[in-house]
Amino acid sequence: MLTSRFDLTRTMALDLFAGTGSIGIEALSRGADRVVFVEQHRAARGVLEANVEACGFAERVEVLSVPVRDALRVLEARGAQFGGVFLDPPYRKGLLVETVERLGHARILKPGSWVMVERHIDDELAEAYGALRLTQTRRYGKTALSLYCVARETEQGRES
Repeated sequence: MLTSRFDLTRTMALDLFAGTGSIGIEALSRGADRVVFVEQHRAARGVLEANVEACGFAERVEVLSVPVRDALRVLEARGAQFGGVFLDPPYRKGLLVETVERLGHARILKPGSWVMVERHIDDELAEAYGALRLTQTRRYGKTALSLYCVARETEQGRES
């Protein structure tokens, strides 16, 4: 769904609720320059770090061991800019809409960037959150993937 629309090479990506890191590692294997993983749970983070090391990507990775809302504040304060975000929050924990809403208003997304959201099909999402616009959704059993994109320019005529 992503590689048919976006070139991952030279992308700086953000993997929120990263778990074992499989999605961000796949992005690295497809040419992403760097991935910032956010995973606060110790056991998952240990597996993530071992996986990154085993794949030889340790120098192209940063792992933040804080809640996602805190990570977004830290990254925004640093002036970080991402071309893509992977988001797979735990189902039924109330984190989905809150996180997409925060991303839509954060200043960490480059113009033209994307956010890929994995969710349960019963969890509803809006068509837009701040700068994010829903462009595509696919269902796979009880899982849905929703792709949001950031416009290259905002309504005010400036890049977001």
